Amino acid sequence: MRDLTFIFVHGLSGWGSYDKRNRYLPYWGLRSGDLISILRKEGIDSYAVSVDPFGSAWDRACELYAQIAGRRTDYGEAHSKEFRHERFGRDFSSCPLIEKWDDDTRLVLIGHSFGGTTARLFSELLANGDEKEKNSGAKDISSLFLGGMKDRVFGIVALASPMNGTTAYDMYEDESFDIKNIKIPLISRIFGHMTSVGTEPKFDGRDRRDYADYDMHIDNAMKLNERMKPIPSVYYFSVPCSKSILQKDGTYRPDKKGMEPHFIKASTLIGQYTGKTRGGFEVDNKWLENDGLVNTFSAKAPIGAPSTDFNNDCIEPGIWNVFPIFDGDHMSLQGGFLKKKNISDFYLSLLNCVKYV
Repeated sequence: MRDLTFIFVHGLSGWGSYDKRNRYLPYWGLRSGDLISILRKEGIDSYAVSVDPFGSAWDRACELYAQIAGRRTDYGEAHSKEFRHERFGRDFSSCPLIEKWDDDTRLVLIGHSFGGTTARLFSELLANGDEKEKNSGAKDISSLFLGGMKDRVFGIVALASPMNGTTAYDMYEDESFDIKNIKIPLISRIFGHMTSVGTEPKFDGRDRRDYADYDMHIDNAMKLNERMKPIPSVYYFSVPCSKSILQKDGTYRPDKKGMEPHFIKASTLIGQYTGKTRGGFEVDNKWLENDGLVNTFSAKAPIGAPSTDFNNDCIEPGIWNVFPIFDGDHMSLQGGFLKKKNISDFYLSLLNCVKYV
C-alpha cells in the first residue's frame, strides 16, 4: 500500500473546501454526507479544491496548483495577455490546501466531470511545462510552467468526465439537428429553468475561449487531447456513467425514474443527436448513451489514447483503466440531489484499488 494524497477536483458550476457553501452542502457527497470527512475518518488523506466554476481548463489548472503548492495564483504572462485578463489571482500562501507538498508527496487527482479535464492538464503542465510561458520574457515565471515534476502525480481518476467533449454543446450548433421537433417532458423544462438560475457564467471581458464551455465542445476537447497525452508513469482510471435507456430505433431516452429532473431535457436531446461538429467530426450512434450531460463513450477514455477494461489483477501506468459503466446520472457520483445516492462505499472501494496498485 502506498502513502498517497487524494485531491478532489469539482466540475462545472462546482465548489470546494474554500467555498462557504461547502460547509452546509458539500459538493463531494451532497445529500449522502460529506465524502471528504468520511474518507479522512477511514485514514485516507483527502482534500477538495475550489477552482473557477466556469473557467477554462488552463485557468483551473493554475488555481489547482496555487492551492496545492500554497502560492499566489499565476495564470501566466503569455496566457493572460492572449486571453485578456489579469495575470495573478488569489494568494494561497497563508492557506495551502495541504501542509507540505514536495517530491515525497504523491498525488492522486479525482476529477468529476470537467474536473477530470482540469486534473489532466494540471498533470501535463507539471510534467512538461509550457513553451509559450517559458518564452514569454517573464522573469518570475511560475514553476508550474517549467515542468519537470511528473513524479508528483501518481494517478488520475476521471469520473463522468467529457474527455472528448460532450454533444450537449455541439448539438445546438448543428443546423441539421432539429431540436424543436423533439418532445421534452414538461417537468424537465420546469426543473431545467429553476436549476439554471445562477449557474450561467458571467462574462467579464476575457476571451470567450477562456471558459469551460469552450473546452467542452468536441473539436476543442480533441485539440486539448493532442497536448494531454498519457504520461507513462501515471496510472489512469475512468468511471463512465449512464442513466439512459436504449430504444428500439437505436436512440436513447433518459431513465425518468432514476435521473435528476434537470438532466432529462439534455439527456433526451443527446440520446437522439448524431451529426457533425463545426470542425467536421462525425458524431455517430456510439455517442447516444449518456448520463444527462456527458456522453458515456466520451467518459471512457480520450480517443486514440491506450485504454483497457479495468482488471484489478493487471493495472499498468500510461493506460486508461476503464471501470464498468456506473448506473447513475451526472450527479450520482456526487451523492445525488433529488435522487439521493450513498456513494461512500463506492469511493472507499475505488480509492483502495488505486492505493494497492
